[in-house]
Amino acid sequence: MERKKFIKTCCYSILSFPFMASVFQSCGGIYYATASHGTNMLTVAKSEFLEIKKDKKTNRDFVLIKMENGEFPICLHKIKEDNYSASLLRCTHRGCELNVGGGIYSCPCHGSEFSISGKVLQGPADRDLLTFRTDSDNENIYIYFS
Repeated sequence: MERKKFIKTCCYSILSFPFMASVFQSCGGIYYATASHGTNMLTVAKSEFLEIKKDKKTNRDFVLIKMENGEFPICLHKIKEDNYSASLLRCTHRGCELNVGGGIYSCPCHGSEFSISGKVLQGPADRDLLTFRTDSDNENIYIYFS
C-alpha cells in the first residue's frame, strides 16, 4: 500500500470512531410507542416518553410510531415540556427511511440531514420533511394529519 493511501485510510478510520459510537449509542434509544389511530390524527400517551430501567426513571427524547400502512414511521420528538415535533421519516431526496440519533435525522442512502423540526441541514435533499401539527393535554400528545 502506498504511504499516502495508508495515511488517508488511517485518518478516515480515526475520524469515523466518534460517528460510529454515536450510531451504536442511538440504537439503544429506539422505541416504538403505542398510538391510537383516529380520524386524521394519532394519540400518544405522554407516558410513552418515560423509560424505567432497574428502578430508575428517565425520559426519552423521542419515540417512533408505526403507521397503519407500514411504510415509514413518524418520529415524535420532545423539544421541551409540552412542545413536540412530529416528522415522517422519509427522505425528501429519494425516499429512503431516515435514521434518528444525535439530535438529527440522517439519510443512510445519500447523506442528507434534517433537524428535529424537519428542516434540511445538508443535501442532496432540497425540501424539508413532511411534518405534522401537534398539540397536547395533561396525558396525551395529538398528531394531526390535516
